[in-house]
Amino acid sequence: MSYQVLARKYRPQRFSDVIGQEHVTRTLKNAIEQQRIAHGYIFSGHRGIGKTTIARILAMALNCRATDKPTAEPCGVCDSCREVREGSSVDVIEVDAATNRGIDEIRELREGARYRPARDRYKIYILDEAHQITDAAFNALLKTLEEPPPHIVFMMATTQPEDIPQTIRSRAQHFSFHAVKFDDIVTQLGDIAGKEGIKADAEALAVLAEAGDGSMRDALSIMDQAIACCGTSLSAELVRGLAGAVGSEVFEDVMGAVARSSSEDALRLLDKLMTEGQNPAHFAKQLVRFLRNAVVAKVAGNASPLLQISTDERARVGRVAEQFPEEDLARFLQIMLRTYDELGYRQEQRFHLELGVLKMVHAQRILPLEQILSQLASEGQAATPSIRQSAPAASLASAPAVPVRKTESVSPFEADRARKIRGPEPEMSDATNVQVHTPAVAVGVVEAPEPSGDPTKILGHVLNELEAAGYKMLAAVLETGSAVLQSDQLIVTVSKPASVLEVLMVREQKLAANAAASMIAGRPIKVVVASGMPANGATPVARPAPPTNGASARSRAAEDPVVRRMQEKFGAEVRTVIDHRDKN
Repeated sequence: MSYQVLARKYRPQRFSDVIGQEHVTRTLKNAIEQQRIAHGYIFSGHRGIGKTTIARILAMALNCRATDKPTAEPCGVCDSCREVREGSSVDVIEVDAATNRGIDEIRELREGARYRPARDRYKIYILDEAHQITDAAFNALLKTLEEPPPHIVFMMATTQPEDIPQTIRSRAQHFSFHAVKFDDIVTQLGDIAGKEGIKADAEALAVLAEAGDGSMRDALSIMDQAIACCGTSLSAELVRGLAGAVGSEVFEDVMGAVARSSSEDALRLLDKLMTEGQNPAHFAKQLVRFLRNAVVAKVAGNASPLLQISTDERARVGRVAEQFPEEDLARFLQIMLRTYDELGYRQEQRFHLELGVLKMVHAQRILPLEQILSQLASEGQAATPSIRQSAPAASLASAPAVPVRKTESVSPFEADRARKIRGPEPEMSDATNVQVHTPAVAVGVVEAPEPSGDPTKILGHVLNELEAAGYKMLAAVLETGSAVLQSDQLIVTVSKPASVLEVLMVREQKLAANAAASMIAGRPIKVVVASGMPANGATPVARPAPPTNGASARSRAAEDPVVRRMQEKFGAEVRTVIDHRDKN
């Protein structure tokens, strides 16, 4: 007998053998036991996760001759089960819809459906890659699928269910298959390796499972290739070489170079990989996945079940996550996603990959707009905004746009958000908004009050800012709470349900509150609203006094020290001054 590949040799023959699709197998078994058998099924999902396999098992269960009615678990030994397994059953017809997709083939199928099965209970049609069928062919099948003879069952397997017409989908039961979990693939590979007498360490099995990307069939195919190459002993290094994968230690080294802001080290690492024959697009794809795991590790910890990776890689992404704040990791992921997308249609792939990595190195120099404005306000005329310690020092005079972006303008949303940042002192109060124009940025700049570390005073200014921005309901809710300043967070506890707070405190409100808190505190502050009872005897919120009328808004703006500093450093000019007190 000729050799049979592992994916076929260990193909499940019973519902209980299928892994990762319990929601499908449980429903189908219950339907058979209750004799609630539909005339049409759609099985959709990722490649290699058991769609056609379950269709065959269901066909065996419906026609199994071990009992006088359909059974939830086919015997696998009767003539009907054996013929379905071998693909020779005259009453279970498998159609490759990728090649038999036209109206003539479907008309022939429809004509054959009129006749009763030759021997079994049901005549079953399994349409693989059903989304390939043309619209005209689907229309020819529509009436038969809507009112089929009682002995007909249609099963359609597809990776793209959205391409199947809604008229067809509404006449069939749709089962959406899940990608097989990483741990389930590793366990199954370990069992098969044991049955085949293959020695494979845990890291090698993890590499095989990761290369499968949620597909059990793909993982088994790569395992077959590894056995053919390496014999009965599989190592992680050899499996990576066959799969074209890069070890996670390489990605850790790349991110280490990014953390050190060392462009040279990053380029040397890429040069080594390209010299060894790595494909730039494949490397970028793996780096995207590594960065995604690092973001998850930063948010949920490296022990989170959201990470479908080996123990060794969990430790590596955990170490990388500790080196960067969440915002930087998210920015790195965005850069590499864009780079990977561009590599698909760029000619010089290596150069674009190097450019993407260099962007990550330099991305750490970007500062939030709120932090820039708070530093400008707190440092006054004697200091300039500093960038992170990990980035080279630079003054605003030599690099005026480093905190924002050197070659890009601030987005309209950021500019609008900045225009809402106001201080409460008489000369430049929340009643006055100044629009300052520079060659690179156009933002609203106002004078901040004296920096304060008092949480009640900070909250008071946040309330004023929210009211001025039109978020009066949120301001009214926060005014009833108590505030505590912990590190870089202002935690406001209010006696409202969390569901109410989620509705009131959405993205724009959070940005406005964070900007106001950062301005008064003189450093970046994040406002966190928690549901609970405010502390007993909480100090009333210190709302700043309303500004007094004095000189005109334009003259106050012209004399404002922060506006003057923006004019000196950015070459800005005052375009518009809005006095909100005039509107009131």
